[in-house]
Amino acid sequence: MRIERLTSDKVRFFLTFDDLSERNIDKEDLWKDIPKVHELFNDMMEQAYYEVGFEVNGPVAVEVFALPSQGMVIVVTKGDEGEEMTTDLGDETIEMELTLDEREDIACAIRDFEDVMKVAERVYPYVKDAGELYYYKGHYILHFEPLKLSPEQFQWLVALLSEYGEIVPMTRAVLQEYGKAIFKESAISELLRIFQR
Repeated sequence: MRIERLTSDKVRFFLTFDDLSERNIDKEDLWKDIPKVHELFNDMMEQAYYEVGFEVNGPVAVEVFALPSQGMVIVVTKGDEGEEMTTDLGDETIEMELTLDEREDIACAIRDFEDVMKVAERVYPYVKDAGELYYYKGHYILHFEPLKLSPEQFQWLVALLSEYGEIVPMTRAVLQEYGKAIFKESAISELLRIFQR
């Protein structure tokens, strides 16, 4: 489990499928109000407190993103009014509002343009004219809408992208709104056409 403090009231957890299987939880369980999920959430909050000083003392909103072949990203935000689902945290009761999103698109944040070119060269045979490229918060973000790939090819693509950058739960809408568009379509083929030596 990896934890990243985003703001004073928001923290992001990265859980691999190994993290979940160690607790006998599969990704569908995260959609359920069951004791082992409550226990996982308690452990996450405890670890967040010790690692990044994130203390929960009121209602929280929880967003769960499933990343194919990678695991789950869980974003916890303090201060939102919750719905009916609750989980016990010691003597306190935390209200949780769940936003569940099973993602089929892929976004990868890559720091160096050189690495973006390496990715483009390697994925071109599989994705051809697919992809969008944005610049956002100091990273190049390669975004792919759902692709017509076999499960094996899809896993290979995610693994390859993870070699050069970090898979992030970022939608096209966010990138269009806040990022600087470099290529709004056909990013892979355009990168190779313009920059390949």
